[in-house]
Parts: sequence; C-alpha cells; structure tokens
Amino acid sequence: MGEPSTYCPLSLIKQTERTSAEAQHGYIPGHLLAESPETAGKSALIRIWSRRHIEESLLIPAVAEPLIVWVLSGAAALEERELQGSWRRHTLLTGSFCLTNTPAPYELRWQTIGTDPFHVMHLHLALPVFNDAAREVLQQTDVEVPLQTIFGGTDHVLSLLLKQMHLEVISKNVASPLFINGVAQSLAVHLVRTYHDKTATPVARQGVLPTSRLRRVIDLMEGRLGEDFKLEPLAHEAGMSAFHFSRLFKRTTGFAPSQFFIRLRMAEARRLLRETDKRIIDVGLEVGYSSPSRFSHVFQRQVGISPNAYRGS
Repeated sequence: MGEPSTYCPLSLIKQTERTSAEAQHGYIPGHLLAESPETAGKSALIRIWSRRHIEESLLIPAVAEPLIVWVLSGAAALEERELQGSWRRHTLLTGSFCLTNTPAPYELRWQTIGTDPFHVMHLHLALPVFNDAAREVLQQTDVEVPLQTIFGGTDHVLSLLLKQMHLEVISKNVASPLFINGVAQSLAVHLVRTYHDKTATPVARQGVLPTSRLRRVIDLMEGRLGEDFKLEPLAHEAGMSAFHFSRLFKRTTGFAPSQFFIRLRMAEARRLLRETDKRIIDVGLEVGYSSPSRFSHVFQRQVGISPNAYRGS
C-alpha cells in the first residue's frame, strides 16, 4: 500500500479552480495502490486508490481530460454540487462509475456503506485520444464535445473495458502502453457514442481547423497523392498562411500536413496492394514514389512490413 496522498483542504483549494490530470489526485486524500506506467500517459492516466470511509467538503479542481471513477469494492453514499449549489445525493456500488468532464470545480463528500474497503480506479482519458474519437464518431473538429455528468451509473460495456485496464495495471507484468492505448481508444469511442451531451450548447474549439475546411484540404490531398507534397496549395484551400495552416492542422489532426499526406499515401498503397494485381513498382508510382527502394522504405516504416510481405499476408 502506498503512502497517503497529500491534499488541500477546502480553505486553500478555493484558489485553484483548474489543474492537470496528474495533479488532481493531490486534492483527494487516500492511499495509492497502483498506477499505470508513465509511458501510457499519452493515452490514459490510471490510478487505483483506497479511499477513507468518511470525507467532508472536498473541492475538486476541474481538469481538461474526461475522468472516469470506477468503484472496485465497497459502497458509499456520495453527495456532489457545483460551488454554492444544492447537494445531490447518489449511491455508489461496486461496479458503478462516475463520469465528469466539467470546466468548473465541484464539491464532493461521502460516507461509505458497510465495512468493505472503498477502493476506486481513476482513469483520465488523454485529450488527443478523446478528440480522435469525437472526430470519427461525430465528424466534428471545430467544437468541443461535452459529456454528460454521471454519478453512480452502470454500464456493462464500460465495465468490461475498465476491467481490462484494471487487470493490466495490477498485473505482475509491466503494464503494456500498447494495450492501454488500444483500450483507451475503445473507451473514448464508447464515451462519445453513449454519453455525448446533446443538450449542451456547442462551444467553439479554439485553435483548430473548422470541419468544412479540413474536409476540403483532405480532399485536395487525396486528389494529389501521386504528386510531390506542396504546403502552399493546402494553405490556400484553407484560406490562411502556410505557417498558420500548419499549426492548426497539426493541432486538429495530431499530424503535420506532410506526415498526414504520407499516411494517406500509405492507406492508398495498402488498398492497391490488396485489391489490385498492379506491380509493386507501379503501386509506388501511383502514390508518388518513383524510386522502388524509397517506396519500400517508407512503407516499411509506416506499416511495419514490406509491400511484398503486406500483399502476401
């Protein structure tokens, strides 16, 4: 069992309305039992806690990342409220979950029910993973995707995914970042599909390409896969300078325009290798590589195997 976490009393935390996912745990007293490796932090931050039986007036700072709290053992009567709001009471049972993604801090208090230890797993989902899921499911890039706030909910699919995360973190083996990333992506898609708050007023996402402009740019890229990459026509299509376009494109997609262009090329190459009998050299030419060795090198680096092995797999 880990050392008790340091935490801030209500009188001090009032000055801290927002914090990072990594620091939020410092505002809730408890014993840290296990956590995901730092290398998994790109997709999810997971911590398993033993919480105290009674807790009064904890003000929790808001974080940008969606947070899921899953009850591993025990039960509790929990109350929550916005600042200066009315208390709302919920019952947390083993297997139930809480979901928060609020831009404002909120207050919690609870008392456990029964004598079982009150153990919970906290999972902060990394924003790039969540934003990728929102982009795929909702086809939106230019607005924030709000989630419902839930306390004491039950969800069979969510529980199955969280159980896999829990088992991976407590395993005697070193937790696999690749495994955690895969489950985190599934979690993100499930959250967007199931808990997207359609009643919330859409808020424009700052510093990203609007969906319509991004679509036009990608269409232009797809029409020029056989040509050399040129940034200026893409920026012109988006109606902005090359510098500004590059910065917003990467913030929106997670990739620089040139990197995204290569990914589109490789996607088309994989399709041609699977669906046609074209020679590998001709496939390379069709996606812009006049040198067979260069095409093979880029394909191997992006896909993980050679074009010939991919066709034969």
